Amino acid sequence: MPLDTRIEEITDRIRERSRPTRETYLARMRDQAQKGPRRAHLDCGNQAHAYAAMGDQKDDLAEDRVPNIGIVTAYNDMLSAHQPFKDYPDRIKAAARAAGATAQVAGGVPAMCDGVTQGQQGMELSLFSRDVIALATGVALSHNTFDSALYLGICDKIVPGLVIAAATFGYLPGIFVPAGPMTTGIGNEEKARVRREFAEGKIDRKALMRSEMASYHGPGTCTFYGTANSNQMLMEFMGLHLPGASFVNPGTPLRDALTDAAAVRATEITGLGNAYTPVCDVLDERAYVNGLVGLMATGGSTNLVLHLIAMARASGVQLTCGDFDAVSDITPLMARVYPNGLADVNHFHAAGGLPYMIGRLLEAGMLHEDVQTVAGQGLSAYANEPKLDGDAIRWEAGPTESQNDKIIRPPHDAFDHHGGLKQVRGNLGLGVMKISAVKEEYHTIEAPARVFRDQGAVKAAFQAGELDRDCVVVVRYQGPRANGMPELHGLTPVLSVLQGRGHKVALVTDGRMSGASGKVPAAIHVAPEALDGGLIAKVQDGDIVRVDAAGGRLEVLTEGVEERALVHPDLEANEHGLGRELFSIFRQSAGRADAGAGVVV
Repeated sequence: MPLDTRIEEITDRIRERSRPTRETYLARMRDQAQKGPRRAHLDCGNQAHAYAAMGDQKDDLAEDRVPNIGIVTAYNDMLSAHQPFKDYPDRIKAAARAAGATAQVAGGVPAMCDGVTQGQQGMELSLFSRDVIALATGVALSHNTFDSALYLGICDKIVPGLVIAAATFGYLPGIFVPAGPMTTGIGNEEKARVRREFAEGKIDRKALMRSEMASYHGPGTCTFYGTANSNQMLMEFMGLHLPGASFVNPGTPLRDALTDAAAVRATEITGLGNAYTPVCDVLDERAYVNGLVGLMATGGSTNLVLHLIAMARASGVQLTCGDFDAVSDITPLMARVYPNGLADVNHFHAAGGLPYMIGRLLEAGMLHEDVQTVAGQGLSAYANEPKLDGDAIRWEAGPTESQNDKIIRPPHDAFDHHGGLKQVRGNLGLGVMKISAVKEEYHTIEAPARVFRDQGAVKAAFQAGELDRDCVVVVRYQGPRANGMPELHGLTPVLSVLQGRGHKVALVTDGRMSGASGKVPAAIHVAPEALDGGLIAKVQDGDIVRVDAAGGRLEVLTEGVEERALVHPDLEANEHGLGRELFSIFRQSAGRADAGAGVVV
């Protein structure tokens, strides 16, 4: 199927907009690549330090006879998604050695769990951890001894941070290696029901804890379709995973074989052979458009609006919120995965998963097939799925029919004609809304504002009965410069209860919601943020606010708001405790949300 002209036009706009920065970026990458294998330029003393612990492989490394793979790992055993990475380095080293190569752990990067820090002070470090991860990866690869890299990461900020670093070292080939989702626990809708009942005071904390433990119960990624699993989708649509690698459960023979295959492939795509595939050639404007289509077709996380912009900038590509809106308008919503449906990612995978979706979107002309990928073929390779052949992997054609049309449908019979992310703008600034799980009757809300400084105050007002009416809840001073832009996921149960009581409710914030944001209309990432002088800082209780996904508007309708004096509150409490004092320079340097909220790009 020829490429849809609308996708082509969007890509051309991005390409033209990005031309100066992309050309500069590629020139730098080509210059680095022409210097050949990294180790050739190290002095003997430098190399001796690098190989001192490599045993009988020292001579191979010193004589430049074999590829050397750098492993960057986000392993820790507090994150269920990252706990399986514990044994990956040894497995990768063994697979590389069998393929005639060497591998070394280049370094580790931090990986925090937003699920642990939701509603806590530590969440104020979450977004900035993306930049820390990019910086830490830069330190790891600065030893300059690697011919390719394997990036071990899954969750919310980890993959974006690793991609930013992989793009910065874009002359190096790189493959992203996942660990897969945990097996299915209790249903996500049941989990959400229990959370609502706890918010209403109908059940106690012990009942809530039993529910949460039955949902998050073992190794692997959380099974709802939040940011972590959106990341995994993205790595396939953008050609940085091996095909079909995203949603294979940990601890299975197929998972192990995919890890081995990634190690072998990393040895094949270095500059020492004939299949050199640097990351800079994978991450072009076509790959980012494919990622946007994947995000919209699957109903993925709002956090990727921030991350994709930052990732693209690291590779010289200039994305805007308008690009997300344009792609969303023409991309069919093909999947219903919680919070946009009842299924989890295991159900999604069983119903056909990414191979089915990529195949059907290619047939519909919605994806660029002629892209470079780590698989060494165009994107059509990702319509295949991996199968075990003994201990080895073979890829065969994925399903061409949905195995469950309540979870996945073809483009011509999609759940909706658009992808579910909308840009809204007006005198309150620029924001984004995820509406794939929001009923159409709630796409436009006009109601009096109720203004808060943090989500704790919202919960207190709810418990006091102050929100039991139509209202637009405005939570401000939650942007990257104010306090690191924490997720406000704890508001979801409260606002859902109000909506369930028949009230028209919406959220407006310069902060973030979780990748699991769902049924309540929420205009988030509002820029400029309150601390940057955005009009959201001047809104008062009772002002009439209109949140209009259908018309793409975000406005305060009360007259005279612009003329009010701007007086910022005392934010000193955001600056200390749980390491926040170490991140003052990040808060001071953070970019706007619509530019990716980055510090390093």
